[in-house]
Amino acid sequence: MSKATRRTSDTLVGAMSPELRPLTIGILAIITCAAFEAMAVVTAMPSVARELSGESSYGLAFSMYLTASLLGTVVAGSWCDRKGPRPALAVGMALMILGLLAAGAAPDFWLVTVGRAVSGLGGGFMIVAVYVVIGRSFPQRAQPVVFGWLAAAWVLPALIGPVVAGFVTEQFGWRWVFLGVAPVVLAAVLIVWPKTSKLGPIASVETGSARTRTLRGFALAGGVFAAQWAVVRLADTEKPDAGTVTGLTLLAAAGVVVVLLVLPALLPKGTLVLARGLPSIIATRGLVNIAFFGTEAFIPLMLVSSRDLSPGTAGLTLSAGALGWSAGSFVQARVTFARQWLLVAGSSILSMSLGLFALATALEAPLWVLAVVWGLSGFAMGMTLSSTSVLVLKLSAQSEQGRNSAALQISDQLGGVVGTAGAGALFALLHDDGNPGHVPTFVAIWLALWVSTAAGIVSGLRGAGSSDAGPSSTPSKSMEGTVLA
Repeated sequence: MSKATRRTSDTLVGAMSPELRPLTIGILAIITCAAFEAMAVVTAMPSVARELSGESSYGLAFSMYLTASLLGTVVAGSWCDRKGPRPALAVGMALMILGLLAAGAAPDFWLVTVGRAVSGLGGGFMIVAVYVVIGRSFPQRAQPVVFGWLAAAWVLPALIGPVVAGFVTEQFGWRWVFLGVAPVVLAAVLIVWPKTSKLGPIASVETGSARTRTLRGFALAGGVFAAQWAVVRLADTEKPDAGTVTGLTLLAAAGVVVVLLVLPALLPKGTLVLARGLPSIIATRGLVNIAFFGTEAFIPLMLVSSRDLSPGTAGLTLSAGALGWSAGSFVQARVTFARQWLLVAGSSILSMSLGLFALATALEAPLWVLAVVWGLSGFAMGMTLSSTSVLVLKLSAQSEQGRNSAALQISDQLGGVVGTAGAGALFALLHDDGNPGHVPTFVAIWLALWVSTAAGIVSGLRGAGSSDAGPSSTPSKSMEGTVLA
């Protein structure tokens, strides 16, 4: 650790102290750009799918981004521990920009999906690097505030992102939504780049161990891709013959088996069985993401197809969710004790709000009602996810922050993949080409995703039993060690 970093930790200076202010601003700039990219792409995607005849593969454009992020996250975890966050940050930026340019120039929907996958790979590198920078540079007392500000960085993109993306899509075409974000990502990384020069390697990670994790990352991403592609194709194929059904079913099963074999070694032991403490904290992240992001991906499509709204107007509902997310994160930053119980509160609020969202959709409630309910869902996510980020860094030794941050992001992204791919498969199975705005189809998707919120409440309760003592309570080998009691 550098002298400056040690001095920061010892004196517990604030995130906006002269010493940390440039780094804080740079990190906020990166997250702001990522937020704008997410809001803009989700808003434009219904137009992309309609122009390129990609409605049946709509969910893949989102889940493939997250699938590739899994690979980037796994590789970045060990890489940040061995080399520091700088290399991962640079590679992540380059890949994200390349993916945006590829998607913006794509003549077919499957090439848009490929571009989204490349951007997702870059996003996986970048988010782990940002987490390591926060863990290495900011005192523990300031970290909840930093994560609260990261959520607040979504406010401006949430307000103007859908409007700008909708205007650009309608006036100039959806391609400029992708192409226009690329230079903004570059500018954000350049702001933080000079402030990461002293954050070098802190852990001695064997080359063989890093290579093994990389291979596991490829296996995980490959298994997830095989399973979701097979399920979507099976649901989308009209009257498939027996051979096609058998082949796609076997491919999906093989993908699931590979994921189940590889995943435990990439997460703290006991995560898949909701062991108390750090494993359940990480599991909670994935479970709430299944419900939230699976729903969010299809909200614009539902509003555009069933209510004939413009992309910009439909995107305003997402703005409400992002504003709620910022409010939830703001609340958690003010909590100074028993932070673990925010996981239970957030999961419970999300369960209630998603149930209300399904009801409001079925009753074709006014748009403002949907926006308010979705804002409540965002509030729950802001409270829950920011708390998981703080708790994972707090329960991790500094030499393991890269790996444990990667584990948290794996859970995060895998939850998003399961949610969006599952919702995509249901949509492909249930939707009517002659009536793509069939409301019961979307209600069925919301209710199926709601189930994971119940598991999130259970996982939150298990995570609430974690120690509040800090990294000394975490085994030194968090990826391979014993179950946390």
